Amino acid sequence: MPEPQMVSIGDYCHVLKGKIGIKKAIPGQYPLVTTAEERSSHIEYHFDKPSVIIPLVSSTGHGHASLKRIHFQEGKFAVGSILCAVTPKNANILDARFLYHYLDVYKENLLVSLMQGMANVTLSIDKIKEIQFPLLPIEKQAEWIHLFEKAVSFTNGLSAEFTCQQTLLKKFRQSILQDAISGKLTEQWRKENPDVEPASELLKRIKTEKERLVKEKKIPKQNPLPPITEEEIPFELPEGWVWCRLGEVCLKLSTGPFGSMLHKSDYVEDGIPLVNPINMISNKIYPNNKMMVNEKTKARLKQFVLTVGDIVIARRGDLSKCAIVSEKQAGWLCGTGSFFISISKYISQPFFVYFFISSYCQAMLNDNSVGSTMNNLNQKVLQNILFPFAPVKEQKNIIEIIDRTYNICDQLETQITKSRQDSEMLMQAVLKEAFEG
Repeated sequence: MPEPQMVSIGDYCHVLKGKIGIKKAIPGQYPLVTTAEERSSHIEYHFDKPSVIIPLVSSTGHGHASLKRIHFQEGKFAVGSILCAVTPKNANILDARFLYHYLDVYKENLLVSLMQGMANVTLSIDKIKEIQFPLLPIEKQAEWIHLFEKAVSFTNGLSAEFTCQQTLLKKFRQSILQDAISGKLTEQWRKENPDVEPASELLKRIKTEKERLVKEKKIPKQNPLPPITEEEIPFELPEGWVWCRLGEVCLKLSTGPFGSMLHKSDYVEDGIPLVNPINMISNKIYPNNKMMVNEKTKARLKQFVLTVGDIVIARRGDLSKCAIVSEKQAGWLCGTGSFFISISKYISQPFFVYFFISSYCQAMLNDNSVGSTMNNLNQKVLQNILFPFAPVKEQKNIIEIIDRTYNICDQLETQITKSRQDSEMLMQAVLKEAFEG
């Protein structure tokens, strides 16, 4: 088979810049192609032939060249002014869909590599006109288009299956947590261990401990919490467990410093991290060099210094963010967007975290949060949340079961992610082989 003829885009296509500023577009009947995956709309159309639509600006900006996607569009449509339309001059010689698939497969080498600029990275129309592609007979182009679309359809089907598997895993994790906090997960354990100290006795001890700490002026005196009514109880707990309010088992519950307590001069590039929701990923805490303060600020805000075993939770936005302070993070400061909690020794920190991220607790927090633009927590909401208090030894057994189960889930999730990546790489390899074969 002879080598395909390599030709320039400019010789076989019109390359025209989009004609409407995306923000100036007026919603209408015609599709408006922008850099986003979904189409917007406009009251006028500027193109009416099948075209490849290429962004002329980097997807990420900030001096980095990248293109998330290019588009294929047909019919009557408009194009944003930061993109261009590449339209074949003769549809009997070049099919726009063929050119689209070719440029999409090789966009890193053919398009991204041509982008220039320090801050605003752009791609010029003149450079696009110079790009070469293999001009195959129109019948052969049709064969390749069929192959590409079949491969894309197959890959999309796999992607949907992977997404479904990940959704099922997420639901399974929540099912395990619900069984854990309702006592269903440890039904057999209770049969084998009938003689354990009930949580009601532990609750009395916590009350005594808090009274002692108040007398010693180590914690402030808390206002009495309202008794739990029958209507409030969401589900029945097994024998030995007890419902209580979160405030009853917290020795300390405090927000981070108010914004007015921190000033521009307090922040440094290398210092003591402030722990905010952005620092918490997968229930672990990571430093963020954009939110660090100096030693002098730490001394001034010593009441917000975290100790080993404290639990930090988000007080706004994604309320599922929750993490335990380790030895490595002791001495860091609670940030303005977080709460930090010290719980009794009769409650395991991992058990508390699993309770906190359960769908039951998250529903309670979101339903009772305040704020019009985003979820916001306050101390009153947290203190009044109902907590299913389990005996200490049973908490330990629950944690062991969840940890084992979640470890299997993590392995499955890793396999799903790898399979998704492998399928995408395989599709790219098949398409490149089609062109290069």
